[in-house]
Amino acid sequence: MKRFFLALLAIINGFRRRRSEEPPGPSGPIVSPGPPAPRGAELAVAALLLVAALLGVGFMFVYATESVGNRTQWEGLTLGGAFLFLAIALITAGKHLVPEEEVEEDYHDPEHPSEEEAIDQIVRESGSRITRKKLLITAGGAAGAAVGLAAITPALTLGPLLDTDELRDTPWRRGLRLIGDDGKPMFADQVEEETFYTAFPEHAKRDLLGAPVVVVRLPPAQLKLPPERAQWAPMGIVAFSKVCTHAGCAIALYRKPTFAPTQPRPALVCPCHYSTFDPARGGEVIFGPAGRPLPQLPLMVGSDGVLRAGGNFSGQVGPSYSTVRSRGPT
Repeated sequence: MKRFFLALLAIINGFRRRRSEEPPGPSGPIVSPGPPAPRGAELAVAALLLVAALLGVGFMFVYATESVGNRTQWEGLTLGGAFLFLAIALITAGKHLVPEEEVEEDYHDPEHPSEEEAIDQIVRESGSRITRKKLLITAGGAAGAAVGLAAITPALTLGPLLDTDELRDTPWRRGLRLIGDDGKPMFADQVEEETFYTAFPEHAKRDLLGAPVVVVRLPPAQLKLPPERAQWAPMGIVAFSKVCTHAGCAIALYRKPTFAPTQPRPALVCPCHYSTFDPARGGEVIFGPAGRPLPQLPLMVGSDGVLRAGGNFSGQVGPSYSTVRSRGPT
């Protein structure tokens, strides 16, 4: 491990001065000068570092490009290959470019200036065999930068760093038609009671967080929506975000009473942690860990009989984190 560590120091930090220009140590050389390293070893280390750098850049390209097929496999190959070639380069440098020297002495008290100078001298003299220092420094710097950036690239895409407005953006706008799972417009008179539907905004990507909604129909007399939403449920049809406000799972269950005198009223249920929402009361939470109601989408019926969005959601779509109560969707 000692020589690998010394090889890493030699490649990353470099040796800016020739050994002949370096001041001698306090008591002469500590590390015996080794024979010049084979030129092929230096070129091999530089080539390995450059390959690692190219693979790191390749990972960032694959990660940022959606058109690449089998992205997961290519991401694993490029990032894993970058670390592999970097490791091989360090091992090769440790075996062929750093001379071996064993010095036996007693342990001294820490923070001795003379000992610190000796360690610095050992590091400098360990590169005595290296003749292509600038090439190795350049290749090492490129590999370190590329592999480092490749390693942190996924973290940079977890979300916007400063401007978080895009987290509140949804594709819904007034007048957009609701499209069912079958890709056809959803007609209001075809929405049946005691049935669970999933719909999406017309001409929008279905995998967007704010795109999917659940649609159910209730007897108008059972609706107890807030006064400002009185016109949001034409013919008793209501729509809510399909994303649970607890942990972001999909609302995938619809509880309907099979024997009204004993069964609870209809509800939307998240199967992950069983958060339960009342569609008749604006999606309010009636059971489970969810911290706020499901955002409701206002509906209207177009002249062609197709359900359309009457605007945007009543609240921010997604799990309950610290900012959901401060601003609405855009």
